[in-house]
Amino acid sequence: MKFCSDCGAPVEERIPADDNRLRHVCAGCGVVHYVNPKAVVGCLVEHEDGLLLCRRAIEPKPGLWTVPAGYLEVDESAASGAVRETLEEACARVEVVAPYAHFDLPHIGQHYVLFRARMLTPDYGVGPESSEVRVFGLDELPWDEFAFPVMNVALELYREDRRTSRPRVHHGVLRWSGIGSRYDRRNYELEGHMGLFVDERD
Repeated sequence: MKFCSDCGAPVEERIPADDNRLRHVCAGCGVVHYVNPKAVVGCLVEHEDGLLLCRRAIEPKPGLWTVPAGYLEVDESAASGAVRETLEEACARVEVVAPYAHFDLPHIGQHYVLFRARMLTPDYGVGPESSEVRVFGLDELPWDEFAFPVMNVALELYREDRRTSRPRVHHGVLRWSGIGSRYDRRNYELEGHMGLFVDERD
């Protein structure tokens, strides 16, 4: 950030009074501009005993696969945002059936909130941010072609849950090693993982 969005004056990095970290502070009007983490929401869409995935048509990582997901808007709940992103990216109308995972990614200031969802109709297609949309069986997931390591982690846990027939809700910090590509799953560890079993009969 170089200029204040309130008055247009240059901003400088300094620690404001009664604070403990560097912030962008306007040199003109004194407004403190806080930069806070962003929420990414998405759906693990269960269909025909598989999962609906989208091949990205936009940066970053065009040509690679992901679950339908994107940034949460100000006027949305996490679940409604995940449903909207699924409609936009996969042209699929879904309903959320359960929370699935919350992952913190401190190195990029993001929180991923993922839900399990089911399709309300069998229809899906290519949205403006996707080049291909298809259902993958759990034994054919494109592990080496996921756009983001958080998707690898989420689906590794999901596959294990399906294998054991014991659904869980997951939380953890996806910690980048600081070495190598931020897009390589091998450079991450899932810290503080909590996987809580759920009873779907409730």
